Amino acid sequence: MEDNIKDQEPKAKKRANTLERRVAALHDILMQIYGPERLILRAGKLQALKYLRSDDIGLRALALAKLVREDPSLNEVPTRKEIGPLLNDLEDELADILARRTLEDDLEKRIAEKMQEKHEDYVRDIRNQILKEDVGPESPETLKKFAALVKLDEGGLTQSALEVMRPSRLDEVIGQEDAIDSLLAKLASPYPQHVLLYGPPGVGKTTVARLVLAVARKLPQSPFSEEAPFVEADGTTLRWDPREITNPLLGSVHDPIYQGARRDLAESGIPEPKTGLVTDSHGGVLFIDEIGEMDPILQNKLLKVLEDKRVYFDSPYYDPLDPNVPKYVHKLFAEGAPADFILIGATTRSPEDISPALRSRCAEIYFEPLTPKDIARIVMQAAEKLQVRIDDGAVDLVGQYTLEGRKAVGLVADAFSVAYLRMNKRPDVITPEVMKDVISRSRLIPVKPPVIKEPMIGRSLGLAVAGYQGMVLEIEATVFPTLKEGEGRWRFNDTAGSMAKDSVFNAATVLRQLTGRDLTQYDVHVNVVGGGNIDGPSAGVAIFAAVYSALTQRPIRSTVAMTGELSLTGRVKPVGGIPEKIFGARQIGLTTVLVPEDNAGDVPPGIRDMRIILVKTVEDVLTEVLV
Repeated sequence: MEDNIKDQEPKAKKRANTLERRVAALHDILMQIYGPERLILRAGKLQALKYLRSDDIGLRALALAKLVREDPSLNEVPTRKEIGPLLNDLEDELADILARRTLEDDLEKRIAEKMQEKHEDYVRDIRNQILKEDVGPESPETLKKFAALVKLDEGGLTQSALEVMRPSRLDEVIGQEDAIDSLLAKLASPYPQHVLLYGPPGVGKTTVARLVLAVARKLPQSPFSEEAPFVEADGTTLRWDPREITNPLLGSVHDPIYQGARRDLAESGIPEPKTGLVTDSHGGVLFIDEIGEMDPILQNKLLKVLEDKRVYFDSPYYDPLDPNVPKYVHKLFAEGAPADFILIGATTRSPEDISPALRSRCAEIYFEPLTPKDIARIVMQAAEKLQVRIDDGAVDLVGQYTLEGRKAVGLVADAFSVAYLRMNKRPDVITPEVMKDVISRSRLIPVKPPVIKEPMIGRSLGLAVAGYQGMVLEIEATVFPTLKEGEGRWRFNDTAGSMAKDSVFNAATVLRQLTGRDLTQYDVHVNVVGGGNIDGPSAGVAIFAAVYSALTQRPIRSTVAMTGELSLTGRVKPVGGIPEKIFGARQIGLTTVLVPEDNAGDVPPGIRDMRIILVKTVEDVLTEVLV
């Protein structure tokens, strides 16, 4: 018996040592895959760092599982018996990861080899073309392609519906009167300014910029001539090429051999500068949509052009003393290309996301989100341009499912096409039934939630901002006596942000101060209907009001929305996005909004259809919201 026990002890130690070595080996493999610094960062994000450094082999195995499976929710520590099978699984998964990496490396190597072969073939073709005798530019193949192009030019489609419905005058742009006036003032001045346009998508930023320039061209004080160009570019497609081979925005130099300069220049080894969009915009407007998505390096180079009003070129192939260099090439290298234009950048990003250097050189104009009334006007105007009548019911349907002007016009175009197909002729009217079919096929959901008018216990309305759209948050709370005395728990959405969760604990502290109740005697559940990550503390007041209502069984008015950060002393502190939040409350038909007193200067002027109440403390809030 004793001999058996003595035999088992070395075996157990041997198994333990084997597990230790396997865990250490897996750790080393992960270190090789990610590197020490990246492994530590990943372990921190996956909540595995302290386990990775533990002396307990079970905790280290758990840490390895978190890292390999990228799952921070794994919290069950494996037993000694479970460690072996767990390591087997992890080894298989690591083998798959390494196999994929090996395959990806092999593919990248093969792609690089193919690209090198293509480049050599291209260079060979260029050299052969240079060395080939001049036998004329045309051949049977080139003449055949020319004839095909001529034939293509002879045909084509008519205008698209979206082109027909696009505003052709500034008075046809709906809901952006203030933005139009601001932009016109900045472009029609004798000293026009560079401008950044902020706003949600589909509200008319590009259209307004184009039409404002058309108006400015005709004004006597404007520096723009009647031929002033309007050049459009998309910031998402403009990329900085570190090799400086191509740059459609600023221009680049085509060297004579590798980049295919003109034949007469290539034969003499002369580089040819190619001007970019900034030169095409000289004397006019360069409009860059989604300018916030541009490469930061390219943005900085664009700022340099704005200051110099010229673009300069350089090339090791350029010889200023070469008599074969044409005059225009000499001029471009010596003086640069003119680039005196007004930059108009449009973005759907927040101002904080735009480069401070770019913002400091530009005036800023904000486009407003569209209201259901604006959408109705846009829809009726679009139908008028299509020369078709649209029922009021169909108009209302569009306003219920989108607040984006471009999308609304697209729905009208789709409904027109569906009606045309069904009737096999031009329709006289777009009916609600046709519009319902179009909306259903587009998988749209209502943008305006139904309004509950009756006061409710444990339900408050908070306010938030997503992009440039204000939205109403429905916050509900329930309170129950705890089953075990002194063990009350608070629960909040797991998907909510950390600052919103802090607001829940702040609310608990203020509730205890205000009511004198021991909150450890209650189980409290706070829920943001629909979930979502609430980034910021501005829901603090709404969370407090919902829990207070549930705790005291006093109902809250359902026509009141509120925003504000809650301090531990019960003060309502200022928050951001006040104009957007008020707009969001107005959209769903609310009549009252509570705003922190310190945000008084952020309330937009001229709001007559809503009550904006400034609050300083939670007592002020309760006075306004409780029935």
